[in-house]
Amino acid sequence: MDNQPKNQISRKGLTVWRVYGSMETAVIALIAIGAGVLTYFFDWPQWLYAAYAAVILLFGFLFIYLFPKIRWQRWRYEVREQEIELQHGLFIVTRTLVPMVRVQHVDTEQGPILRKYDLAEISISTAATTHTIPALVTAEADELRARISVLARVAEDDV
Repeated sequence: MDNQPKNQISRKGLTVWRVYGSMETAVIALIAIGAGVLTYFFDWPQWLYAAYAAVILLFGFLFIYLFPKIRWQRWRYEVREQEIELQHGLFIVTRTLVPMVRVQHVDTEQGPILRKYDLAEISISTAATTHTIPALVTAEADELRARISVLARVAEDDV
């Protein structure tokens, strides 16, 4: 894509999304193990064990390796004086322009996994919706939040 936003989220975000994918895969594995136990006790066909294993492997490949990689490569953002441009998507790439005059407030959020990797996400609220920039280094997120806040105030004063 030409002329896409210039800033990419932290590479540690890729690691965080892979941790989330591992946790989701673990849940799927537990469900598959439960199904395997049922298969054993109810004497269901043996090929179901292979199906359960295939589901776990496919899910793990997609949600631990492939989807986080694509998601990280496509996530871009740029904060300008008049607008914030966001680009993201897995299968469909969405590009969003948020005018500074529409920004009502900006928050940073950090859960335990993001904190472990020194990352935070920024939520930009408008009257219509909330836009999020995930997986920014905490210091960068705080700096960006302050910058957006100042630019939004200036844009509001100009109206």
